[in-house]
Amino acid sequence: MLKLIRHVLILLLLFSFTKAYTQEKESLPYTKKGQFYFYWGYNWSSYTDSDIHFRGSDHDFTLYDVVAHDRPSKFTLETYFNIFNFSAPQFSTRFGYFIKDNWELSLGMDHMKYVAKQLQNTTITGWIEEDGTTTIYNNDDIRLLYSFLQYEHTDGLNYINLGLRRTINIINKGKFDLNLIAGFESGIIMPRSDVTLLGKDRSDRYHLSGYGLNLVGAINFTFFEKYFFQAELKGGYVNMPKVLTSFEGDIASQDFFFSQTNISFGGYFPLFRRKVKD
Repeated sequence: MLKLIRHVLILLLLFSFTKAYTQEKESLPYTKKGQFYFYWGYNWSSYTDSDIHFRGSDHDFTLYDVVAHDRPSKFTLETYFNIFNFSAPQFSTRFGYFIKDNWELSLGMDHMKYVAKQLQNTTITGWIEEDGTTTIYNNDDIRLLYSFLQYEHTDGLNYINLGLRRTINIINKGKFDLNLIAGFESGIIMPRSDVTLLGKDRSDRYHLSGYGLNLVGAINFTFFEKYFFQAELKGGYVNMPKVLTSFEGDIASQDFFFSQTNISFGGYFPLFRRKVKD
């Protein structure tokens, strides 16, 4: 929670700075209308506690204030630099097009991971039917064990989003530029959830579960007006009313706030070659 608050405060400071920096500056060659960019990188994320509501023919209950964390891959050359293993870590990728000088519209995907902490103590309200016996809970204490529930979006809390961003140049030295970027993004959540509940077979299918929205702020270091290194902070909200939990049609619903740190590398190039007049 504290990490999320810190990220939001940093984003608000960045947006305040970009708003105060209102004088129009000439766009750089790579931020002019018609330019295109692509980046690839990796992310680390954190989540607020979440109430998760589970529904099915033999159960209807809510777990309150469930603690969850991300699961970044351990750094190895094989994991992060093998092209056949590129989707295993938590990654972020983005395509962008400058629709106006210094303004770009982009499409991206943040492959985050969400893991409900095991062996945590929480509370439960609702009912569960097992072997013909119905157990009713009313804000009772419960300990999350694998024998009861495993709840993860580890094949991806996949956030596919459209964004509008503005670039502001701070330092322009020709071979090296420093830029600030601020924007807003929104899109859909397409997880492949790893959920085992009450011993049932997991669904393990990609599915449209909900939506997300977020603010983003970034520091961009551009070299030779072609290549860049970018560090991003994101703070946003995810609402998933339909998470598949079994092949029997059982579902779960939850919502939470998230913060994310991205480190990315990319390059600029023109989408269309401009004709040179004689």
